[in-house]
Amino acid sequence: MADRTELRDAPSTRPRFAHASEEELARLLDFYGIRWEYEPRSFPLERDAEGRVTESFSPDFYLPDFDLYIELTTLKQSLVTRKNRKVRRLRELYPEVKLKIFYGRDYRSLLFKYGLAR
Repeated sequence: MADRTELRDAPSTRPRFAHASEEELARLLDFYGIRWEYEPRSFPLERDAEGRVTESFSPDFYLPDFDLYIELTTLKQSLVTRKNRKVRRLRELYPEVKLKIFYGRDYRSLLFKYGLAR
């Protein structure tokens, strides 16, 4: 796994987002002064017989003031099913973790509400 510092754009401290929708959400959070971290933690979901992590899940954002993780999913429905399985597994293994999923329709509604829809 790459070191988080390698994923950041120098000299900016902005992370390199995996998807444009994540960057848009980060700008919206910034505008409202909501502190966030980008993929700060990976949660192991499956391990092999030797205990090595074989599957993990890294929610897109963490909002420290709310102790809340956010996963933004604007993918095709066929790919959402796989992500939903990971979310269910995360909730089984880490019931104390608060996670909110924003699906494509949620994200588009958010952009529309705040006048950011294109």
